Amino acid sequence: MTGVNHVTLAVLDLDRSVIFYTDLLGARLRARWPDGAYLTLGDLWLCLELTVHMSPREDDSHLALSAAPGSFDPLARRIRSETRIWKENRSEGASVYFLDPDGHRLELHNGTLASRLAHYRCHPVDGMEIFGDTGTERS
Repeated sequence: MTGVNHVTLAVLDLDRSVIFYTDLLGARLRARWPDGAYLTLGDLWLCLELTVHMSPREDDSHLALSAAPGSFDPLARRIRSETRIWKENRSEGASVYFLDPDGHRLELHNGTLASRLAHYRCHPVDGMEIFGDTGTERS
């Protein structure tokens, strides 16, 4: 495998969801049909698919998105003012955990896997193993 090809989210109201993802999050609408739409968020291909029934998740599954350099803070403020927050950030790096109109759990995160691993190298967590260029590091 080479990476994620696309993400599909079921939605109850296609118009509402397209507006949410384009107007609030800056997605680009690439195609639309009566039961769906294709959008891009940076390199992410997002498919919105109309459904008549939603099954909300109760776990921590979510989709984390990155902001363009220098735009995290203004976007985070806008997200906080226009969406429901589903959890407060307790991890390395600035994050805002919010819901889309259908209750899909999203995160705006300001960081990378490299910054996360660097954090845990400096602040070890009991039982965590970090695999890097120098081999296995055990906390």
